[in-house]
Amino acid sequence: MANAPVEVKKTAPISADYWQGLRREFDDMFERFGMRGAFPAFPLLFDREPAWRLGTGVKMPTPAVDVSEDDKTYKITAELPGLSADDMSVSISGDMLTLRGEKRQEHEEKDANRHISERSYGAFERSFSLPANVDQAGITAAFVNGVLTLSLPKSPAAQSQVRKIEVKAA
Repeated sequence: MANAPVEVKKTAPISADYWQGLRREFDDMFERFGMRGAFPAFPLLFDREPAWRLGTGVKMPTPAVDVSEDDKTYKITAELPGLSADDMSVSISGDMLTLRGEKRQEHEEKDANRHISERSYGAFERSFSLPANVDQAGITAAFVNGVLTLSLPKSPAAQSQVRKIEVKAA
């Protein structure tokens, strides 16, 4: 009985579409748990093209943002280390606010026996759907020490609609 033949079922090789689907599932899972960009090298495992053939630039990780609200404003804060105010743009189209930026780094070393020249480029884009009660004309942006802070004031009508509701203990 120990030497009884075992039938082996042959299957087709796993396709690249399978790996792309698995990658999307992992990306979605990390996004749901707020871990986007936690493992930056991980997505490259399932790319069809090797990392060195993806072109001259790489996509920067989407910047993490904090969104807060008080009675008068919404605030969006994004950490963008290594960028300057000239490297980014903030725009509004309809009810969509979009942050865009590009980081360019160049490093060159020369001496008698060697010449090293390294360049890296990366771009990001992040969009937010604005609530209807935002006064779009009053939106301001400030960039200090690598942190972009957007202030989105609520319209006067929205501010007057705020009403406190008393919570009673049962």
